[in-house]
Amino acid sequence: METKRQQKISKLILRDLSEIFQREVTHLTPGVMVTVTKVKVTPDLTLAKVYLSLFPAKDKVALLEKINNATREIRGLLGNRIRHQVRFIPELRFYLDDSLDYIERIDELLSDKD
Repeated sequence: METKRQQKISKLILRDLSEIFQREVTHLTPGVMVTVTKVKVTPDLTLAKVYLSLFPAKDKVALLEKINNATREIRGLLGNRIRHQVRFIPELRFYLDDSLDYIERIDELLSDKD
């Protein structure tokens, strides 16, 4: 169960990372829409697990690796935005959120039965 503080920090990071991906690091993902779907922060607020949805990307794993290699740049941009609200800028770990692909696959299977 997340504390109120964890939830607030998660929402703050989600909002700011969404803006960063839309406006400031578009060079990392040309032609791909990056959506931050969920952020989970550890109880000590030192690590944030960020789940990304990448659309339309041919090789999502390679793109995610490219984003992970630029974590330092992204964390720096995030730090500039939230430095007055948190004591420490959490480490960022990016993961692929495949829930939309899963839903799409279920829809395909259901439509094939008809």
